Amino acid sequence: MAKRHRVVLTAEERDGLKALVSKGKTLASKQTRGRILLMCDESEGRKWTNEEVASALSRTPLPPKPGEAGTPTRYDYEYERNGVSNLFMLFAPLEGWRRVEVTDRRAKVDWAQAIGRLVDVDFPDKRVVLVMDNLNTHAPGSLYEAFEPAEARRIARRLEIHYTPKHGSWLNMAEIELSALAAQCLDRRIPDQDALRREVEAWQEPRNRQSTRVDWRFTTDDARIKLKRLYPSIQRS
Repeated sequence: MAKRHRVVLTAEERDGLKALVSKGKTLASKQTRGRILLMCDESEGRKWTNEEVASALSRTPLPPKPGEAGTPTRYDYEYERNGVSNLFMLFAPLEGWRRVEVTDRRAKVDWAQAIGRLVDVDFPDKRVVLVMDNLNTHAPGSLYEAFEPAEARRIARRLEIHYTPKHGSWLNMAEIELSALAAQCLDRRIPDQDALRREVEAWQEPRNRQSTRVDWRFTTDDARIKLKRLYPSIQRS
């Protein structure tokens, strides 16, 4: 492949890039791109071709330092972000059941649709006691963003909503399940959302089959001590 892109740096730009590369205190990706710009600069030095630029941008081994012959191959660390996904954890602690929904966002509509499935598909014949933290999307009003008013009202009437105290989302057992999911399933890079869904399903199915529950040890007596500031104070005259 012939050289197509021209890079001509001013003296000031060259000095800035040289300082960036020599300090070594910035991200490895920035240093790599700085070296490439310097090597492609047509105003001085050797001119790199497109093939050489592509090779430099790939994960190529670092050259060994003097006196380090025979040491393991080393690579510059560079994190490549392939997108993000949201996880809704729906957990019934008494039944030992959970379902994790993977979505693109965690907007009001996404939450409302997850709750609609919880009410109509997962627990169609029961009143659902729903414990949630205080996110602005976690409100009955969000149902009206996703459903017609009559349908939103029907779903809302199936719910008995309780919120955890401010800064107290750890009181929700779903947070413990999320921690287990993160440690057992999400402790590595996952390339795309389809792979994430497969991994999450493979994690939750055996836990549901075994009715895995949370070993909750935070008792009411503990709560009266730990959360004393949240209880109303009664002053006797």
